[in-house]
Amino acid sequence: MGRRSGFEGFLRATARAVAAAERERQRGIRTQLTQARQIERHQRMALAQQNRDDRAAQKLAKAQYLADRQGEADDLNAELQDRQEELQGILAHTLSLDDRIDFDALRPAANFEAFKPPLELEPGRAPRAPQVHPPSGLRKLIPGAAKKHAAALAKAASDHQSEVVRFNQAETTKREQFAKLKADYDQRKGQFEMELQRRNAEVDEFQMAYSAGEPDAVVAYNEMVLARSEYPTEGFPQKFRIAYGPDSSELIVEYDLPEVQAIPKEAEYRYVKTKDAIESKARKPAEIKQLYQDIVASIALRTLHELFEADQADALALATFNGMVDTHDPASGREVRVPVVSVRAPKTEFLGLRLEKVDKVACLRNLGAQVSNRPDELQAVKPIVEFDMVDKRFIEQGDALSGLEARPNLMDLTPAAFEVLVSNLFSKMGLDTKLTRSSRDGGVDAVAFDTRPVLGGKVVIQAKRYRDTVGVSAVRDLYGTMLNEGANKGILVCTSGYGPDAYNFSKDKPIELIDGGGLLYLLREHAGTTARIAV
Repeated sequence: MGRRSGFEGFLRATARAVAAAERERQRGIRTQLTQARQIERHQRMALAQQNRDDRAAQKLAKAQYLADRQGEADDLNAELQDRQEELQGILAHTLSLDDRIDFDALRPAANFEAFKPPLELEPGRAPRAPQVHPPSGLRKLIPGAAKKHAAALAKAASDHQSEVVRFNQAETTKREQFAKLKADYDQRKGQFEMELQRRNAEVDEFQMAYSAGEPDAVVAYNEMVLARSEYPTEGFPQKFRIAYGPDSSELIVEYDLPEVQAIPKEAEYRYVKTKDAIESKARKPAEIKQLYQDIVASIALRTLHELFEADQADALALATFNGMVDTHDPASGREVRVPVVSVRAPKTEFLGLRLEKVDKVACLRNLGAQVSNRPDELQAVKPIVEFDMVDKRFIEQGDALSGLEARPNLMDLTPAAFEVLVSNLFSKMGLDTKLTRSSRDGGVDAVAFDTRPVLGGKVVIQAKRYRDTVGVSAVRDLYGTMLNEGANKGILVCTSGYGPDAYNFSKDKPIELIDGGGLLYLLREHAGTTARIAV
C-alpha cells in the first residue's frame, strides 16, 4: 500500500512536470508568435511609411517637374520679350549715345613694358678667400705642423683661385645674356615706338584729311561711325556701302536691312499639362507686318541720326539712305536685292526732329521718303538716288559710234576710244552704261545696269583691243572683278578671239565672251554700223 502511494506520487509529479513543460513550450510558441506578429506589424508599418514617403516624393517630384516645365515656358517667353524689346528699341538705343568718333581713341596705347631681367642674371658676390689659422699652443710643437699649415694655405689659395675663375666665367656669361636681353628689349621698344609714331601719324593725317573734307576721309570716317553702331546680332547683317559727293556735301548710304525672318514667329509659349508639351502661339501676320515696318523705319532714322550727329567736320549737308533687302525670289529662286525704303534728308532739318517722340513711318514720309507699304512682302520702292550711279569712277563717255567712218577698222582706234565704242554699243542695246576712269577702274572698263526687275542687275564690261588670242587669265580677271563689284554678270569684248581655256573657265559662270566677229555683228545689228577688224 505504501509502495503504491509512492508510485502514484511519482506519476503525479511526472505528470505535473510534463504539464509544466508543455505549458512552457506553449508559452514559447506564443512568445514566438507574438514576436513574429510584432515583426510583421513593424514591417507593415515600415512598408506603409515607405509607401507614404514614396508617394510624397513622387508628388514632390511631379510638382518639381511641372514647375520646371513651366519654368521652361517662362524662360522662352522671357527670351521672346527681350527680343521684342530689342527690336522695338532699335532707334531709342542710339539716342542716348554720342556717335562722334574720338580720334584719340584710335591711337594705340603708348605704354611699353619696363625692362625686367631675370633674377638669376643679377650680379653675384665674389668668393671670399678662406682663412687658414696657424697652429697655436702645444700644436706648434708637433713635428711637421708648420709644413701642414703651409700646405693647407697653398690648397686654400688654389681652391679660392679656382672659385674666382668659375665665378668670373659665370658673371661674364650672365653679363652677355643680360646684354642680349637688353638689346632685344631695346630693339622691340624701338620698333614699338616707331609703330606708335606711324600709327599716330596716320591718325593725325586721317583727322586732318577728314577735317578738310577730303572725300575719301569723309567716307572712311562715316564707315567707322556705322560699323561701331550696335545692333542685335541675330538677323542683322550690318553691311553697307557709302559714297560721298563733295560738290553737294551729300553722303549716300546703301544699307542691308534684316529680312522679315528676324522677327520671331512665336507670340508666346505655354505649358500644357495634359499633353506634357510646351506649345507656341503664332504671332499674327498683322503684328509681324507692323513690327517689320517699324524696324525698317528705325534703321533708316537711326542711320541718318548717327551720321549727322557724328559729323564733326560739318562735311554733310545732305544724306540719302537706301535700305535694301538681300533675299531670294520665291518664284525663281534667284538672289534679288530689293529697295524697301529710300530717304534724302537735309542735316539742319533732320537734327531738329525729336526722334524719341516721332511716329517713325510718318516721320519718314514727312521727309519725303519712299517707304514700302509691305516690306515684309518685298514690295519695292524707287530709290531717290541710285547708289551705283554716284560711283566716282564714272566719267562722261562721249559718242564714238556717230564719229565712225564707213567700214572703219576697229584696230585703228586707241584703247580709250575702243572702250567708249563698246560702252556706246551696250547703251544702244538698252543698258544704262557708265564708262569708268582708266586710271582707277579696278579692272572695269564700263559698268552697265540692266533695269529689268528680277532679271536685271549690275554688269561689268571689259574691252580688249587685242591682236592676239585672249587667254584664260583675262577671263579670270573679269570674274574676280565681278565678285569684287558684286555684279550679276560679266562681259568680255575683244577684237580677236579666245582660247579653249577661256571658254572652259567661263562655261559654268555668268560670263559672256564676245569675240571680234560677234562684236562686228552687234555693231551692225544694234548700232547700224558696219565695221571691220584688220590687223
